[in-house]
Amino acid sequence: MNEAPLAVAPVAAITPNPVLVEVTRGTAVESRHRGSIAVVDAGGNLVHRVGDVAQAVYPRSAIKPLQALLLVESGAADRFGLTDRELALACASHRGEPVHTEAVSSWLGRVGLSPADLECGAHLPYDPKSMEALLRANGQASTLHNNCSGKHSGFVTAALHLGLPIKGYIQAEHPLQQRLYRTVEEMGGESLEGTGRGADGCGIPVFGVPLRALARAFARLDDTAGLEPKRAEAAHRILAAMAAEPVMVSGHGNFVTRVMQVAGETVRLKSGAEGVYCAVLVGRGIGIAVKIDDGAGRAAEVAMAAALRRLGAFTPAQERELADFLEVPIRNVAGRDVGVIRPLADLF
Repeated sequence: MNEAPLAVAPVAAITPNPVLVEVTRGTAVESRHRGSIAVVDAGGNLVHRVGDVAQAVYPRSAIKPLQALLLVESGAADRFGLTDRELALACASHRGEPVHTEAVSSWLGRVGLSPADLECGAHLPYDPKSMEALLRANGQASTLHNNCSGKHSGFVTAALHLGLPIKGYIQAEHPLQQRLYRTVEEMGGESLEGTGRGADGCGIPVFGVPLRALARAFARLDDTAGLEPKRAEAAHRILAAMAAEPVMVSGHGNFVTRVMQVAGETVRLKSGAEGVYCAVLVGRGIGIAVKIDDGAGRAAEVAMAAALRRLGAFTPAQERELADFLEVPIRNVAGRDVGVIRPLADLF
């Protein structure tokens, strides 16, 4: 007897995120990067969006300025006399240059801790000159060279101040990580229950945050209406430190540093792995969050630069200074321009 064919339920159509950035070579577009952008004010109002901004993404290192709030609002920063340099390092994804490693080492020594207390692991400096110098000296990478060593120094400093265990501070169940999780949830104004869980590259817990909530959390670093006084003060100090010490946040010469050096009065910026970028338009209470679907950092950088430009973050003079970041030239081995990484003209 012939059996009736199985009924197959229709698959709901999934609308892909739009192409945000394209890469040219010669006269042709060689690659395309899809993604989403959320522009949100401190009240949670969606000012502008491109693509799916309700999707929960792992913020990765872009979340660091939010995590640094606890270091200040707990009283740890004042107790240990942390300066803008240390607060900027707490937000940093640095390149392991001597200016970074020496500052982290000094910070840890001042609070009575050492690089051995950091549970982030070690890797070679991301800065090529610093890596070469370390290898030529037959040196070994330490936790100080980890691009997240400033953030981890902030964590152990806060734990020390709060009387929490230092060992195991990166575990999701540790009271410090629980407080950091609640901070992000409160700043974004949305429940993060069931949004995805994992481990970041430096070992700390990572959790999904809707892109719109991530943008709102950054907006509230500037527009602090409704925040508790200690958190509001902490937010302003974190933004001030990032503007005062942009090299400590990222390193010499790259996009994050150059934007804050050129437009530091009006923009704060933080990158994250896998195509995530966040920014604050200071004085306007606007947060921006970008996620590139394929995780390409080159595309996230260009998309964020385009968003900042379209939102009026730069003066004409500043745009000229940042021209090579707004459209990134592609050069071959001989140094000849062969293409460009550019945002789509109708991005906004």
